[in-house]
Amino acid sequence: MKKIAVVGYGVIGKRVADAVNVQEDMDLFGVCDIISDWRIQTALEKGFAVFAATKEADEKMRSEGICVAGSMQELLERVDLVVDCTPKKIAAKNVETYREKGIKFILQGGEKHETTGHSFSAENNYESAVGLDSTRVVSCNTTSILRTLTTLKRADLLNYARGTLLRRATDPWESHLGGIMNTMVPEKEIPSHQGPDAQSVDPDLDVITSAVKVPQTLSHMHYWNVKLKKNASKEEVLATLKTSTRIKLIHYDQGLVSNNTIKEMYLDMGRPWGDMYEVALWEDMLKVVGDELFYAYVVDNQAIVIPETIDAIRALTGIENDGQKSIVKTNKSLGIN
Repeated sequence: MKKIAVVGYGVIGKRVADAVNVQEDMDLFGVCDIISDWRIQTALEKGFAVFAATKEADEKMRSEGICVAGSMQELLERVDLVVDCTPKKIAAKNVETYREKGIKFILQGGEKHETTGHSFSAENNYESAVGLDSTRVVSCNTTSILRTLTTLKRADLLNYARGTLLRRATDPWESHLGGIMNTMVPEKEIPSHQGPDAQSVDPDLDVITSAVKVPQTLSHMHYWNVKLKKNASKEEVLATLKTSTRIKLIHYDQGLVSNNTIKEMYLDMGRPWGDMYEVALWEDMLKVVGDELFYAYVVDNQAIVIPETIDAIRALTGIENDGQKSIVKTNKSLGIN
């Protein structure tokens, strides 16, 4: 059983910790952060060992009555792999420590591909990550792009793809701190960074993206125009998309008409935080015209990378060399049907 540490107990970190904790083939050894408020106190209530990232954090935690299991350095000496979920640029600094200690590590999509030299998406390139010292799980939007386009590519349907992304302004829990209001902010560059990011996993993808920030926090929404290699029917495309267990086909005519109604469905399903690990793609909106495919979907920016991260742990540590077997294990543990 491999011992796993989560450094950074924020939006992604707390979800990764919960996901690791329910796996039968890995052990959540501890979580590490600098915070001492309700967030890390919740980790204690869940029975997680809490480590302090700095001496100052240790003193603050203890003053707040938090039982500190040790320092970050002590945590790293006792685990097999670290999942770093700290804010952008902090993780890149932590990499130096991980390498000095010879410990395997996983970064999130906010860091650059060059930091690890490998970017990960389970259904696309799992086997290439087996045994590596490090990888980077690509961002939420890039994960969704790779899941959908990879299914089409494997069916030899994909020629090229062009997508427009409507991006949430900030994470829901930080809505009180900032975020745009009464406006939309387009990204200056076309392509936006998600297309090139997808190509860091699969260089053969012909994909161009454009993106705009919109004043809401629940999720992202994508619209795609895909050129197919041949004329195809809607039924053929849907059958292809169904080969991915992490794409959920939803129906507009069943009341799932917006990101908030989709969120409500996942809350009703009993998912923690109402998390949607899948890409929620509208089946009845999807349209095929000859060799052109049009579709739209919603991405849960807080949750979609969680199963990918669990699979990345298995790949790097060698717990499972077969990507499909890992995906099945992860799906079962997280309730992905």
